[in-house]
Amino acid sequence: MTKHIFVTGGVVSSLGKGLTCASIGRLLESRGLRIRLQKMDPYINVDPGTMSPYQHGEVYVTEDGAETDLDLGHYERFTSSAITRECNVTTGRVYDTVIKKERRGDYLGKTVQVIPHITDEIKRAILSLDSPLVDVVITEIGGTVGDIESLPFLEAIRQLGFELGSANALFIHLTLVPFLRASGEIKTKPTQHSVGRLREIGIIPQILICRTEVAIEPDTMEKLALFSNVRREYVFQEPDVETSIYEVPLMLAEQGVDGAIVDLLKISCRASDLSAWKIMIEAIRNPTDQVDVTVVGKYVNHQDAYKSVYEAIAHGGIANRARVRVHRIEAQEVESEAVQKRIASMDGILVPGGFGARGMEGKIQAIRIAREQRIPFLGLCVGMQCFAIEFARDVCGLERANSTEFDPDTPHPVISIMPQQESIFEKGGTMRLGSYPCALAEGTLSHKAYEADLVYERHRHRYEFDNRFREAFVRQGGVIAGASPDGKLVEIVELSGHPWFVAVQFHPEFKSKPDRAHPLFAGFIGAAIKRRRHGAAGGGRSAPAAEAADRESADRAGAGRNA
Repeated sequence: MTKHIFVTGGVVSSLGKGLTCASIGRLLESRGLRIRLQKMDPYINVDPGTMSPYQHGEVYVTEDGAETDLDLGHYERFTSSAITRECNVTTGRVYDTVIKKERRGDYLGKTVQVIPHITDEIKRAILSLDSPLVDVVITEIGGTVGDIESLPFLEAIRQLGFELGSANALFIHLTLVPFLRASGEIKTKPTQHSVGRLREIGIIPQILICRTEVAIEPDTMEKLALFSNVRREYVFQEPDVETSIYEVPLMLAEQGVDGAIVDLLKISCRASDLSAWKIMIEAIRNPTDQVDVTVVGKYVNHQDAYKSVYEAIAHGGIANRARVRVHRIEAQEVESEAVQKRIASMDGILVPGGFGARGMEGKIQAIRIAREQRIPFLGLCVGMQCFAIEFARDVCGLERANSTEFDPDTPHPVISIMPQQESIFEKGGTMRLGSYPCALAEGTLSHKAYEADLVYERHRHRYEFDNRFREAFVRQGGVIAGASPDGKLVEIVELSGHPWFVAVQFHPEFKSKPDRAHPLFAGFIGAAIKRRRHGAAGGGRSAPAAEAADRESADRAGAGRNA
């Protein structure tokens, strides 16, 4: 019988339930268990596909084309669990399903209510992951205990806990234990209240994981156990990590979290083996190189809008045993001469995706700098489209070349909407989404990076490279490095004569893992290291420029998180 773990959060949001669930998944897989992970989101949107990156952060796309919460990216990066559309359930999706059933008459004239109809649908979604091939399902409940929006989900897992029995259902509560600097004290009262609210609902957590800025003393841990009614050996702490979020599984393993889980669920399995993960962490802690990479995007001021991109850059650094310092530049600021000089001082330039015309000219300008100054470049989705526009204008001489997304009246629509998208007016779930094949051309940088002739990558877009401009593109030194197997859709473009210049229509960041970096990100960081080593003679940064960049306030990809 498939076992179930339910993870709830208390006191405040953004504690890192997704990271904790992913870390627990990693620990259980290290014991040979087969797992699935799932996120319950309490918002009324059917999915986050139409939500602003400034409000929601990144939209993570699964292999089967679902637009989901960014926590599912953590699940995939930390584990080998199959992440599909069934792994993200929202209030909107639940109510949409129930209302459609009611309209069809499935409820035989009954009054449709939150209990049992909504809670039954939530339970059905959770149990849909059960399988003879799955040992444990980990379900994260979004939001915070006490939120009105989360109550149907909490009621549903309360019912499931009773129906499945204590040997098959386990409740873990993640809570904040704040440190008050003014008094120099750690406070347990917020956690006591959070657990109390959970128990009022009828859920009694067996494991308590405490997020904290500082280490919690044994006496305080005893107090937390006593007042939360949780056995002391099942109270754990999760302090802020110093170097990387990928240290969290090791931190939890050292305290015996996985042992507690298998004991409580009465699972017979092998001892944990985290040796490969430890080797990866050692590469993060002790890099042999350092590079500066700039991300020129529309949403760089939001921490999570390009979450998978930043993580994939960090993975590229791990693969090359390099510390990557990421400099985030708002695309609209690129018109400034000072910002252009800053971009030119970098070891690598990456332009990620985005929707709408704002900031597009800044992205195009950054790409021009990468092309003309021979700086390693990686373009993702709109980043590839912006390269096609820049190349058409500045190399092919096609004045006012553009995408019809940004300029419907452009005389040279090098990027245009797909024919099947022309009659679609709804925004949600209507793009080219999910995994599609890409045939690679021999001798290209991409073919060398992948070491394969055919690959599958995830998409999220409506516009494509217009094939009417292929001939002019290739004639001027552009390279079609990857296309759909039938040759109709351009997937990867490169630039001949450039040290490393790759732009892709898809989102390779979604398939990158810390212990298995995506080939394009590994190649991109490798090229950036090579540029830095060769110095100014090879197009690298001068010493003053490097020193100036070092003084910049920059985020290190994959760095530690705050409470």
